[in-house]
This record gives sequence, structure tokens and C-alpha cells, in this order.
Amino acid sequence: MNSKKLPKYIAIAIVLGIIVGWACNRYAGSPEAAKEIAGYFSLLTDIFLRMIKMIIAPLVFATLVAGISSLGSSGSVGRIGLRSMIWFLSASVFSLALGMLLVNIFQPGAGLNMVAPETHVATGVAVNVGDFSLKTFISHVFPRSIAEAMANNEILQIVVFSIFFGLALAFVKRQGYEAIGNIVDELAKVMFRVTDYVMLFAPVGVFAALAAAVTTQGISLLLDYSKLIGQFYLGILILWATLFAVGYFFLGRPVFHLGKLIREPVLLAFSTASSESAYPKTIEALEKFGAPKRVSSFVLPLGYSFNLDGSMMYQAFAIMFIAQAYNIDLSFTQQILILLTLMVTSKGMAGVARASVVVVAATLPMFSLPEAGLLLILAIDQFLDMGRTATNVVGNSIATAVISTLEDKPGSDAQHEQATLKQSRNQPVQSA
Repeated sequence: MNSKKLPKYIAIAIVLGIIVGWACNRYAGSPEAAKEIAGYFSLLTDIFLRMIKMIIAPLVFATLVAGISSLGSSGSVGRIGLRSMIWFLSASVFSLALGMLLVNIFQPGAGLNMVAPETHVATGVAVNVGDFSLKTFISHVFPRSIAEAMANNEILQIVVFSIFFGLALAFVKRQGYEAIGNIVDELAKVMFRVTDYVMLFAPVGVFAALAAAVTTQGISLLLDYSKLIGQFYLGILILWATLFAVGYFFLGRPVFHLGKLIREPVLLAFSTASSESAYPKTIEALEKFGAPKRVSSFVLPLGYSFNLDGSMMYQAFAIMFIAQAYNIDLSFTQQILILLTLMVTSKGMAGVARASVVVVAATLPMFSLPEAGLLLILAIDQFLDMGRTATNVVGNSIATAVISTLEDKPGSDAQHEQATLKQSRNQPVQSA
């Protein structure tokens, strides 16, 4: 199957899943018979879930280590990196908080009344939501063994190890040893390809998920999906308005010129649901805007791992939607812990199609939320993915433009360094 045609096949799977589920619900004869039929569909969903889970550990390790080790060593790179990470962290907190706020206001999952399966395959440690505390969260973050963490898909522990490994790798690369860094980069590329292969089975998982859900719940389930999609895109519009408002604060009216320049990469990202496909056009648009290549070529790739504003909002929507669908009440404290968890687990995930699904899959078992709920989201993920991917491109473009302006404005440290270097080159060489 051609991966470029995946959206088409998912759309067909959605239609077929709805039709088959409706037919099974109508002609099953009894709720018990409908439930039995849905169980056969669930077998396919279980297989697809396992395939997603098998890529979590290597994908997180490879992408996070590659991102951290790319920070470099010079003062200029360190300064740009610090400014970038401050922006990325601030944008991530706002995106997650906005998503949490909207999903609590709209309650898109309320009324679904889904029944959680008695058992499910865990992607990580299952912590009882009622017993989950900050102490438990912190003590569980640090791994006893990286092999154990990867074997059990302990995502937070893998992140901690990856941070240490990435910092050490950055130091080794500064000493001139590039081999390990190249291996990690190639591993990341391989895992992206493995992710693409796994996602080729998404139509099967989508078909089975919708067929099973509609078989047991009926066609009224689709009304709740329409609510979720509409409310999510309302959140996306609010996030875009905020990003451009902050961009206006730093850039002034040129931020609207930037908006015109990035129309093509944003549309490309929206139609393909992959911000990677928009990368060359985004770099070109930023160069036309006036962003120095030395800045854009560093900040933009870094943002692809650490500044996924649309994906962050999606993750908040997805987690809370699943909790609401299964009538799981989460307190304010527990929602804050989920927010903090998403802040950590989402870092290092590349801007490839449906990478956010992997983050959601890794986060659900940490709070004992039913993993089967992932398939509820996956059924309409293509529609959500298009919006969040376009938002990622907008967020990274504005971030790169702002950091470029701060870096090259008169009186900045970068300007001083360049002037000093130019002056030293123009001085005549004195004889001894």
C-alpha cells in the first residue's frame, strides 16, 4: 500500500466500518449477539494496538537522543538553543493547558458511556488513578535498568535515560567522535520507516474499531465524533490566533507577511498530515522572510521534535476525551499530572504523521485509562491529524522567525560577536 494514499484508505475504512457496524447492530438480534460480533472485530484492534506498542521505546529513544545531541557546543548555538527551549516550553504549556480547558468546558466524551475491558495489554506501568500522587510520579520516573524500562515500555524512564545519553553523546561529538551520533541518526530514520509500515495497517484498525463501536453503541456514536472534531478545530483556531498575537508582539506587522509566505507549506502539511513533507517549503519561506539560515536550519529541526503545538493540544483532547467516554472522573490534580506527563513524553517525537497517537498510547496506561479508547480517537485521527500538523508548521515558523529576530537585532550578543570577528579579520598583521 502506498503511504501517500493512506488517508484515502482510512476514509474508505471509516465508511465501511460505519456501514458494517450499523448492519451488525441492526440485524444482530440482541445486545449479547452484537457484543459477541464486536469481539471478533476487537481481535483486529488488539493486533494493531500491539504493533503500535512495539515501536514506542526505540522511537522515543532515537528521536530524543538525536534531538538533544544536535544542540552543539558554541556560545551562539547554546544561546539560540536556550531561547528556543524557553519558547518551546512556554508554547507547550499553553497548548496543553488550552486543550485541557476546552475539553473540560465542552465535555465531548460525556454521554458515550463506553465500558472498559476487564483486561488489556499494558504499554507501561498501570498506576491506579485514585492512588496516583506526585510522590509516586517522581519515584517512578527514574529507571533501575534501561533494559527493563524498554522491555516494559516504561516511557518516562526511557526519556530520562535518553536525556542522559543525549547529553553524553553531544559531549562525545564535540570531541570529534561522530560514529555513535551517526548511528543514532540512522536509527531514528529506521524507526520513522517502521512507524510508516505500522501505520499502513491503520485502515484495518480503523475499520475494526468503528465496526465494533457502532455494532454495540449504534449510529448515534457518530454525533459525538462530530462534536469532538468541531470543538478540536475551534481550539486550533484559538491557538493560531494566540500564536500570531505573540508573533505580532515580537515581529510587528511583518508577522502577517510571514503568514502569507507559509501558506503553501501549511496547506501541504494539512493535506498530507505530515509536517516533514512541508519542511523544505518552510525553510524556503523563512529565508524569504529574512531569517538567517544559520538560525532557521537549527531552530526549525529542533522545533520538529520539541515544539509541536497542535500535537500537544491534540494529546490533551485525546486523553480527556477517552476518560470522559469511559466515565472516568479525573480530579484537577490528576489532570495536572497528566499535563506534566504529556510535557515529558511528547518531547522528541518527530513531526511524522500520527506520531501523537504513539504518545497517547504510551500515556494511557500510566493512569489506568483504557487503551481500547485509543481506537475511538484513531477512527477520526486523520481529520484531527490534518489540523494539528498544520498548526505544528505555523508554530515552528513563528518560533523560528521570532528567535531569528532576537538573534540578529542591533545590539544583540550575536551582532557583537559578528562585529568583533569582522574587526579582527580587517586588522593588519603586525610584525614581531
